Amino acid sequence: MSALDCFTNPVMKAFLAGSLSGTCSTLLFQPLDLVKTRVQQHQGGAQQSMARIVANVISQDTVRGLWRGLVPSMVRTVPGVGLYFSSMHYMKATLCDGRPSHLQSVLIGCSARTFAGSIMIPFTVIKIRFESKSFNYNSTFQALKAILRTEGLRGLTVGLGPTLVRDVPFSGLYLMFYEHLKTLTPEELKMTHGSSVHFSCGIMAGFLASLVTQPADVIKTRLQISTQTNKNIAGVIRQIYSQQGMAGFTAGLVPRSLRRTLMAALAWTVYERMIKTIGLK
Repeated sequence: MSALDCFTNPVMKAFLAGSLSGTCSTLLFQPLDLVKTRVQQHQGGAQQSMARIVANVISQDTVRGLWRGLVPSMVRTVPGVGLYFSSMHYMKATLCDGRPSHLQSVLIGCSARTFAGSIMIPFTVIKIRFESKSFNYNSTFQALKAILRTEGLRGLTVGLGPTLVRDVPFSGLYLMFYEHLKTLTPEELKMTHGSSVHFSCGIMAGFLASLVTQPADVIKTRLQISTQTNKNIAGVIRQIYSQQGMAGFTAGLVPRSLRRTLMAALAWTVYERMIKTIGLK
């Protein structure tokens, strides 16, 4: 396949459109991800408010500190979102002629996220550790070497189970809600206000999917910022419950819901516009 064929291939077009949408959303919403990680990192006692965390970060690192972890986030998200959208496009086109049913939407969204999430898990671990500020990594490459040296390959895949438990149902539910909400929208409204419709559907779908998957996100974060090699999911669950009760499993819900909802809405809006522009739709 020539270089020209690569860029005219529908799956490659979907990958490029997804990567661009991932770039835009990551740049804008990285501060919310950092705040979410700091909230979930806190163990015992009353949780700090979002405003206090933001104020602490700015006082210590200036406004630029809110984008701590941006590089590993970009390394993870840009190709990750590209893989998600391209694999999803391939399955929608080959399995259901681009018009998936509700069940097909759930299965396609789950499969695409499993594929992309499993490949990008090492950079998810690095991103979380950068955001927590409990590790003195200077670069993504240095973090990669440090984790391999002290924790081995297992250190780069820690939290994969909770990550998939969080992301797979989120993506499946999100795609189902998103596609369903689009079908409820009158065609004339989609023709005249396409981007606004896509963004609104994305906001609603993201909020609904975020609520269901929050506990898995808390467990994942605690696992990935821990350097204990014997740390396991059951132990983390017991620790969260003993320190904070059931409320501990909702830690970071507000910043995560805001980030996931806005990020997904923007990503889908950019993606829908891009695939229309490059002739995939």
